[in-house]
Amino acid sequence: MGREHHARLPRTRARFRGATGAALSALLLLALASAPAGAGTDGARGDEVRGDRAHGNDFQSDGFRGDGFHGDGFRKEAARAVRAHERARERVDRLRESDASPTEVKDAERRRKAVRAGLWDLLWATGRNSGDPVAVDPDGQDSRCPFGDRSRPPERRAHPWTAPTRRYWLSAGYAAKGSRWAHRHTGQDFAVDSGSPVYAVGSGTVRATTCGDGFGNQVVIRHRDGYFTQYAHLSRIDVRKGGRVTAGQRIGLSGATGNVTGPHLHFEVRITPYVGSAVPPLPWLRRKDVQVTGAPVLP
Repeated sequence: MGREHHARLPRTRARFRGATGAALSALLLLALASAPAGAGTDGARGDEVRGDRAHGNDFQSDGFRGDGFHGDGFRKEAARAVRAHERARERVDRLRESDASPTEVKDAERRRKAVRAGLWDLLWATGRNSGDPVAVDPDGQDSRCPFGDRSRPPERRAHPWTAPTRRYWLSAGYAAKGSRWAHRHTGQDFAVDSGSPVYAVGSGTVRATTCGDGFGNQVVIRHRDGYFTQYAHLSRIDVRKGGRVTAGQRIGLSGATGNVTGPHLHFEVRITPYVGSAVPPLPWLRRKDVQVTGAPVLP
């Protein structure tokens, strides 16, 4: 089954000034220290981060090209931020399970959101400078993505979460090594025939419907728990940016667009909508009581 290169976004001449890794570290430390009320929430600054700060000199660095994650220092710092967020999320979960005080839970959740907000700002700026379509053309209109008729929610769903497709076998897994990726694989591949229905794994809002980069035609959905799911290499897109979807609703058809050697669905779970914030997708699905069958192939 074909696999894609890690999204290699087009080069631009933009070069950041200052130390990128130090900038991210400083940003996260500042976020953790201040943790303003509502940081990373769904208000004007949370889920639709404007990026006004992200375009400032704090995020510019000599020697860092605006072409995605080709700078090892930047990529490692982003990975550290992802791990910090997941540790913070696990702490929130433990506190809730142990019936900790509402104040303690709220403080832990505020710290988690502050880490996410810092990572989000930086990745948004990077995406804008590198030409990531999720950052520069999230509705896919400029690129004339292949939109089909809008899908409808399924009539009934007994469970609030589901697998992203049916009749699949698992091919490349998260963090797999291989010559087809710039670094490591950032999602889970579901090997399916071209034209197979692809479903939203849970209810949420469509954050992006884009095409034209290594991921080909893709849909990004924001879910109620704050995470985002990405569905890439589609042959057709059946939802629109800003639309609401439910678990099991068809969002498109599988295909072989972008950097692939054959049809499949690339499924990714992210902390933000942008490249660089992926987390292991199968454990995330298991936390939703969704079991996928078959072991992923690790080259």
